[in-house]
Amino acid sequence: MRIAQIAPLWERVPPPTYGGTELVASLLTDGLVRRGHEVTLFASGDSITLAELEAVHPRALRLDDSVKEYGIYEMLQLSTVYDRADEFDVIHSHMGCSALAYAKLVKTPTVHTLHGIFTPDNERMFLHAKQQPFVSISQAQREPRLGLNCVATVYNGIDTDSYTFYPQPSDPPYLAFLGRLSPEKGTHLAIEIAKRTGWHLKIAGKIDPVDVEYYETAVKPHVDGTQIQYLGEANHQQKNALMGNAVATLFPITWREPFGLVMVESMASGTPVIAMEMGSTAEVIAHGKTGFLCHSVDECVAALDHVATIDRRLCREHVVSHFSVQRMVDGYEAVYQKLIDARFARNGKSHSFVSAGQSR
Repeated sequence: MRIAQIAPLWERVPPPTYGGTELVASLLTDGLVRRGHEVTLFASGDSITLAELEAVHPRALRLDDSVKEYGIYEMLQLSTVYDRADEFDVIHSHMGCSALAYAKLVKTPTVHTLHGIFTPDNERMFLHAKQQPFVSISQAQREPRLGLNCVATVYNGIDTDSYTFYPQPSDPPYLAFLGRLSPEKGTHLAIEIAKRTGWHLKIAGKIDPVDVEYYETAVKPHVDGTQIQYLGEANHQQKNALMGNAVATLFPITWREPFGLVMVESMASGTPVIAMEMGSTAEVIAHGKTGFLCHSVDECVAALDHVATIDRRLCREHVVSHFSVQRMVDGYEAVYQKLIDARFARNGKSHSFVSAGQSR
C-alpha cells in the first residue's frame, strides 16, 4: 500500500521527550515501512523516520520562537498532502479535526485517529464531517451521541523491546509521576498521595505555557527536593529507569484520558500503576493484576498497601500481549484495507494487493 501519515508539526517525530501522538505516529510509520509499505510521513523537518519525509518547516514549531502563527504551517502541510492525494491508497491523519475539511475534497480515503478529546468547539467540525472514517484509541473515548463513523478501536502501541524490565524497585523506594504537569493529569493529587503516605515522589514531565500558573501554585510550593522532587522533562531512557525503579507509577487523572501511554510504559518497565478509574484506564490496567483502579485519593492511598502483591512480570506480559507495536500495526493495516475495499466496491471494481508495498 501507498500510505500518507500526517503528524502534528508542534513536536518532532518521534518526540525527544514528551509527546504521545508523535510517538505513536513514529512507531506506526516505521512499523508499516518494515512491513514493506510505501509510506510518506508529513511532519516537521527534524523528524527521524524510515519513511520518506516531507516537511513544510525545518524543525518542530514548539522549538521555533520565530513562528507566530502555527495555523499557517498546518494549512501549508495539509495543502501539500491533499495536492498529492492521488499518489496514495490511503491517508492517515493524526491531526484531530484539522484534516476533515481537506479530506472531503479528494477521492483517496482519509482515516482520522482521535488522539484527543471532544470539546464544544471541535464537536461542531466533527459533526460536520461525521461520515468520514474515524479510529478511536479506546472504547471509552467514543461519544455515541455524536454519531461518528468509528470504523475501529486501535489501542496505542509501544516498542516493548526498547523498555528494560525491572524485576524489583530500587532502594530507597519511591513513587513516580510522569506526564504533563497539569490539572488534568493530576500532579497535585500525586503530591497529596505522597504526602499522606510519607512516600518519596519523583516527578518528570513538561510544563506547557497554559499550565505555568498551575505549576507555580499547585506543584512548585510542594517540591522540596527531598520527599517531592521535580526532575524536569525526561527522555526515553530516563523515563524507563524512573518508572522501572519505582514501587508504583501514579496516574491520578481528573479527566477522561483517551488512552495514557504512561500507563503502558510503566507496566512495560515492570511497574504497576495506581490510577483513577476514568476514561481508558479500565481498558489499559488489569485491576489487581497490573495495578489498581481507584475512585478517590483515599483509595489510591489504600492501594499502596497492596502494591507489593503485584507480579511485576505480569505487568510486562500484559503490555506485550495487548499494547505492542505489532498489535497496533495489525489494527491499522486492517483499517486501511477496509477503506480501500470500500472505495473499490463503490466504483464497482476489484483489486488486489499481492503483498505489502505493491500497489495496484
